[in-house]
Amino acid sequence: MPRQARLDAPGVLQHVMARGIERRKIFWDDKDRSSFLERFAVILEETQTQCYAWTLIPNHFHILLRTGTTPLSTVMRRLMTGYAVTFNIRHRRSGHLFQNRYKSVVCEEDTYLLELTRYIHLNPLRARLVEDLKALDKYPWSGHSAILGRRKNPLIPKLEKEVSSADKRIGFSQFCPETEKARMNPKNPACPVAPADGTGVNPVRNISLAEKTIGDVLLHFGETHKVARRRYRQFVKNGIEQGKRPEFQGGGLVRSAGGNKAGLLGRKKETREKGDARILGSGDFVNEALSKAGEEWESQTGPRPSLKALINTVSEAFDLSSQQLKSRSRRKPIVDARSVLARVAVRNHGYKGIEVAEALSLSPSSVSRIVESGEKFLTIRRMLL
Repeated sequence: MPRQARLDAPGVLQHVMARGIERRKIFWDDKDRSSFLERFAVILEETQTQCYAWTLIPNHFHILLRTGTTPLSTVMRRLMTGYAVTFNIRHRRSGHLFQNRYKSVVCEEDTYLLELTRYIHLNPLRARLVEDLKALDKYPWSGHSAILGRRKNPLIPKLEKEVSSADKRIGFSQFCPETEKARMNPKNPACPVAPADGTGVNPVRNISLAEKTIGDVLLHFGETHKVARRRYRQFVKNGIEQGKRPEFQGGGLVRSAGGNKAGLLGRKKETREKGDARILGSGDFVNEALSKAGEEWESQTGPRPSLKALINTVSEAFDLSSQQLKSRSRRKPIVDARSVLARVAVRNHGYKGIEVAEALSLSPSSVSRIVESGEKFLTIRRMLL
């Protein structure tokens, strides 16, 4: 199913995960973790991306983001590619560091912002990196300690002179003058005004986005930081017994049905709960997300994409590799993806059947047939929406 346009929509809450190749460690020591967070902090500020929760586990990481105008794909490419280069230089290795692409799940904010913040911040406890909640309160490699004010928030970007020389060698992005200017108090940059409302947040000084984001989280729990932090900690404590939460991997009956939409066609539209593994939320939210993604995908304008680019796009949309898409496998997800590719290439972008046939190692007659199958697949998807 198409998803790229929706995942890149500004203002969308997204749970993002990435794992080391072959489940190997991507953080070997504290220097690696610090390097990752320094880079992440600058990228968040420069792209105006909010990070509500984050956790670094030795072989993977979880982050809860709301993107600004910069697409998620750009944010993650800067973060993961830049970190991988730094990691390989430092440890004198080569090759891929991360396993495939990152995974992202679009989330319904009202329902899942706090739940996912708690879930992500409890990861070190579930992974037994810390013994108990008291240890988690001071754990430096999770956003939980920063929200409690027990640790300095590492997502507040450092100034240029504080950035490590290793990152400078590979062109690590620094604050541009416009970014620094935006963070200053325009009335008196050298003299921030003390808070007047007792919240601990300065209403005049232009604080960093990372500080503002923590303030946004705490506002859900109380009007002052002292009260809000106490209630937040109790909220996290209450989630310890919940353990793993598989429902956070996607929402609706489609996910529950293992992705088999055909079995849901008999349900009435008004009673059918829609879902998708890339979207976490109610049926209405999933409906809206998929509708927008589908409309944007099928109404692309501008230069015609190459067949290779279309293959990559459709492969990612169906969570397949391009090799699987071009194989002769008769597995239903692969057949559906191949049909959609043929339909989009021929009907949307004007490719000839023989060109698609060569790209997929099929006969031209087979392409003509699967174009119609792709049309039927997309029609069924619209019915489900």
